[in-house]
Amino acid sequence: MRKNLNVTIVGGGFGGVKAALELAKDRTNRVTLISDKTDFQYYPALFSAATGHDHRQSWVPLEEIFVGKDNVTLVKDTITSIDPSAHLLIGSRSYHYEDVILALGSVTTYFGIEGLDTYSYGIKSQDEIKRLQAHLWDEMSDGKDDEKHYVIIGAGPTGVELAGALGEYLRLLRRQFGIKKKRVSINLIEAAPRVLPRLSESTSRRALRRLKKLGVHVEVNKKVERQTANELMVNGRPLPTHTVIWTSGVMNAPFFKANESQLPLNDRGKVKVDEFMRAAAHVYVIGDNANTPFSGLAQTALHDAIFVVKHLKGSTKPYRPVMPASVVPIGHGWAVFEWGKLRFGGLLGGIMRVLADMIGYHDVLPIGWAVKAWRAQAKQELRLPDKLES
Repeated sequence: MRKNLNVTIVGGGFGGVKAALELAKDRTNRVTLISDKTDFQYYPALFSAATGHDHRQSWVPLEEIFVGKDNVTLVKDTITSIDPSAHLLIGSRSYHYEDVILALGSVTTYFGIEGLDTYSYGIKSQDEIKRLQAHLWDEMSDGKDDEKHYVIIGAGPTGVELAGALGEYLRLLRRQFGIKKKRVSINLIEAAPRVLPRLSESTSRRALRRLKKLGVHVEVNKKVERQTANELMVNGRPLPTHTVIWTSGVMNAPFFKANESQLPLNDRGKVKVDEFMRAAAHVYVIGDNANTPFSGLAQTALHDAIFVVKHLKGSTKPYRPVMPASVVPIGHGWAVFEWGKLRFGGLLGGIMRVLADMIGYHDVLPIGWAVKAWRAQAKQELRLPDKLES
């Protein structure tokens, strides 16, 4: 087994953090983790933080994760280019590496739809969530009893999760302001023929029934054409709204397109990697960024990180993708579960989600933070945002 490794990791998400934690177990190794953020974001729970649940479910300072791990150095920087021949990364300054793991994750894309980048809201970061919560507060505190119309674009897991949770949060805000008459409607719009289009048709039907039971109006086969401050144009029809939440559309981190001459991409913009997850000599690419089956999922990023660390330590086994389970919560205590041909929904699905999060938190967080995050997730207590509590 190789020791005294000196590994640079770019990216503070699931893959980057997990790789750093695995390497740090051997005190002879040295790890430099470079991230443009100071927090680790637990993406599966961001929808929950956006709808009034404890933020400890969703983001944790990187410094807290690596407390006591003196062989890990954290650096806040944005890496813009790489020179594999010189073993150099370029950000605000240059970083020499012996081996590097690139785990930069994905970024939002609006597919060129006019106005979305200006007027829509998102839930993919702490800043986006705070902006959305401030807007929801303002919407409910205007003192008017007119109809409020909320539109979520994208019926993948994030959109479905958000649609299932938003109604309960809006009812909390209504109670805060003593609003009784104001009608609230929630639309979920999807371009594909069904919700959760990457899962099975039976799971999709089960999710649709649950959304309808929660009062969500679902529209599929709909094309979003543009957005203004007051309406969303869908299939040529104007939909009056001041609140559009975009959960659809991600693309590979722009870093890879900018460095395509060094790290070749496939037609989907993913980095081509060999059987050991290498895109070039001493350059590993994992998680969302790599051209592997099931990339784009947190479980895959964790699997990739463990594999690469084993290879760095001397393993010669080639990479084998593992199909992760999918658990999508839709409202309190209820979820759909799918893993291959095993598919179900309801309260049992909700239990599976709690268990999945318990495992997920344990994979990347110190035991103290993991317990806090899991307890916050398990309790599912609604709370007003900080602005309301002041």
